[in-house]
Amino acid sequence: MTVLDDVDRGLLHALHLDGRAPFSRIAQVLGVSTQTAVRRYRRLTAEAGLRVTGLAEPYSAGRQQWIVRLTATAAAAQDIARALARRSDTSWVRLTSGGTEIAAIIETVPGGPDSHALLLRDIPRTTSVTKVSAHYLLHTYLGGPTAWRGHLDALTEDQQRALALAVDPGEVTWSERDRRLADALRQDGRASLTDLAAATGWSAATVGRRLEELREKGAIFFDVAIDDRLLGVTASALLWMSVMPAHLDEVATTLAGHRELAIVAATTGPTNLLATALSPSPKALHHYLTTRLALPSITGIETAPILRTLKAGS
Repeated sequence: MTVLDDVDRGLLHALHLDGRAPFSRIAQVLGVSTQTAVRRYRRLTAEAGLRVTGLAEPYSAGRQQWIVRLTATAAAAQDIARALARRSDTSWVRLTSGGTEIAAIIETVPGGPDSHALLLRDIPRTTSVTKVSAHYLLHTYLGGPTAWRGHLDALTEDQQRALALAVDPGEVTWSERDRRLADALRQDGRASLTDLAAATGWSAATVGRRLEELREKGAIFFDVAIDDRLLGVTASALLWMSVMPAHLDEVATTLAGHRELAIVAATTGPTNLLATALSPSPKALHHYLTTRLALPSITGIETAPILRTLKAGS
């Protein structure tokens, strides 16, 4: 298996700060040559599953996000998970709990005639699916534009300041070309301006200006995926928690500061807080669940081990 050194980790951290930063700037910050930065990026892409994707901020783009739990027959679960991962309206697909449960994040555009077709028609009609529950994502405390801290421990504060992009969230009116731009970035967050121009019908200069504007307003952000086993993660789980409503915001904000968690989000449903835990071992996961996560306001928790990630981020 690929082993990450300090340069690899610095590159990963740099891409989280600016997914489209030129390799020349990344190299300067890391203190290596541009050729070295490019070579490391290509190696990690080929060997470690490194992928940079551009994602539209759901609220800004007028989209809703749902976390869907499916229970399927053992023979069909992997095929269903693969089919969901191939869809453009899913951004996250995992096999959990013995390989018969699938967790997926699905994006919908409210108001259209087929806006919830996958939730209301396609999934329920799948004969091998034995149970379905859908939970609306109400608020994300950790995740999305905020990366897991395990990816963000390589650069000094000065190095981070040299790469960080200033974001001042604001209202954005999305055009059809903006949506084409977002779709192209979802496929490759580091696509050239020439390729993005071809996808949108704009000139390269116009694409560059519009992309900069969307990023500065927080309407588009960049996610960096890599095989987390290379960072020492061997045990991961979805945590479905029940929290007293009066304490939900306080608990979620606290958990968002835990290094062990990569996602913290408030949801609808019988549980109201979802988290993803990443740990170096089952023992470490158990220790986290029984110590730092043992907060009085958390009245119930279901732990679903993640067995396989089929899609992450796009």
